[in-house]
Amino acid sequence: MLSKKQLDKYADVLLWGLKTARNGRFKRGDVVLVQFDLPAVHLAEILQGKLLDMGMNPVMRSGLSPVMEHNFYKKANNRQLVFRGSWQDDLYENINGRIYLHSPASLTHLSDIDPKRIGKVAVAMKPLRDIMRKREEQGDLGWTLCMMPTEELAKKAGLSLKRYTNQIVKACYLNKPDPVGAWKDVYKDAMAIKGWMNSMKVEYYHIESERIDLRITPGDTRKWVGISGHNIPSFELFISPDWRGTEGTYFANQPSFRSGNLVEGVRLTFKRGLVSKATAKKGDAFTNKQLSMDKGARRIGEFSLTDKRFSKINRFMASTLYDENYGGRYGNCHLAVGSSYTDTYDGDPATLTKEMKAKLGFNDSALHWDLVNTEKKTVTAHLRSGEQVVVYENGMFRY
Repeated sequence: MLSKKQLDKYADVLLWGLKTARNGRFKRGDVVLVQFDLPAVHLAEILQGKLLDMGMNPVMRSGLSPVMEHNFYKKANNRQLVFRGSWQDDLYENINGRIYLHSPASLTHLSDIDPKRIGKVAVAMKPLRDIMRKREEQGDLGWTLCMMPTEELAKKAGLSLKRYTNQIVKACYLNKPDPVGAWKDVYKDAMAIKGWMNSMKVEYYHIESERIDLRITPGDTRKWVGISGHNIPSFELFISPDWRGTEGTYFANQPSFRSGNLVEGVRLTFKRGLVSKATAKKGDAFTNKQLSMDKGARRIGEFSLTDKRFSKINRFMASTLYDENYGGRYGNCHLAVGSSYTDTYDGDPATLTKEMKAKLGFNDSALHWDLVNTEKKTVTAHLRSGEQVVVYENGMFRY
């Protein structure tokens, strides 16, 4: 497990991420919600102390145990499933920061639950995410998250707990004398790449690998963002494209644990922006039920690329947070079906209305499911001028 010194460094990195992710400034008296799974309680304690020292008001909330979560999905009636107390809306309307410490004691405890019940809860809780998104767009909220190692995560990744923990230490630069300084360097390098990507007027991107042949249309008033403090670690640069211009085939060669289910070998075929066919080598029925969650679940919400020069992650980690930031030999891309990120709007996101988002092709959904491919790939930008530019190859941006 992480030492006390490493936990202290981890907390400092998270607070850097929290402040960096917010457009507005934090001030004394701001409210910061700290949500944590029980195995992460020691990191939560350190964060609470640091937030108090900063003059903040930390609100500490522990997550459900696997038994509690299973009880809820198994026993709740339809009204209980969608119940959302008014105090939840009030809390989210007033927080200025949110830190989530993901540390699952189980990854498969919901495997016997009907995915439709899980989807119904996700739809019912979407208004809370909408509140957070609106506050973030207005500069009133910053958020970040991280993961703490557990025996369950290590087991599902096929690693010892020590080796799993070492991946986290390397990925978050906790083995550095000044981890926050290391993150600031990555942030600076990423800014240069984003500037280059955003300087091109792109008609569409063509992604090609052994099992991917996909065309993605960025759309109007879009920009590449990422490495912004939101996730620790985060090495991905991403865009929320115009979902209507997605055509072709995407394949996820990395497994995915989602809502207590293991899914492997997901293949999506897009026609006119919609998933027309979805198959999975494992979890096929679950996959198709997820894609039927709501109207936007069959549309693309995000496309991401990770540069292997940034990421030290070189093993499957059984966690989307790490797997979507895989470095390894060829880096990775991931595609998310479901909701878009409005911070990829090349303008003031706070000015976007629901109608404007729809007109620009930003997708709206209760689902956001990241599906990762680590194959050797080439990404070519087809410019509006007719020129073609290879922007990503052999796991690296060509900047």
